[in-house]
Amino acid sequence: MQVLIMVLNKTNYLEDIIKELNNSGIRGATIIDSTGMARILTSCGEDLPMFGSLKMLLNEKRPFNKTIFTVLKDEQVTTAISAIKNVVGDLKKPGVGIVFTLPVNYVEGLCL
Repeated sequence: MQVLIMVLNKTNYLEDIIKELNNSGIRGATIIDSTGMARILTSCGEDLPMFGSLKMLLNEKRPFNKTIFTVLKDEQVTTAISAIKNVVGDLKKPGVGIVFTLPVNYVEGLCL
């Protein structure tokens, strides 16, 4: 089993991602508000050259990202990633978000 985590910068995709996951047979996920390190540094007035160009990109009305996480059987991971990509397209595009998985060694209270 694995936990799939997506930090979604373009939050307007959230509902469509959840619907697509559900349509793909993935029935459970948790979504939390999150804030990235770059956003915190730029909002604190840090004048770091590598973050300077991010100020315009990050200085939007929505102050949060959404972090989606779900525990999956190993064979569901590819399905979940495909569902996400069906909505957001190429994750290599700047500002969309990131997806990664981690192994889960123990889980209780989950019906898979």
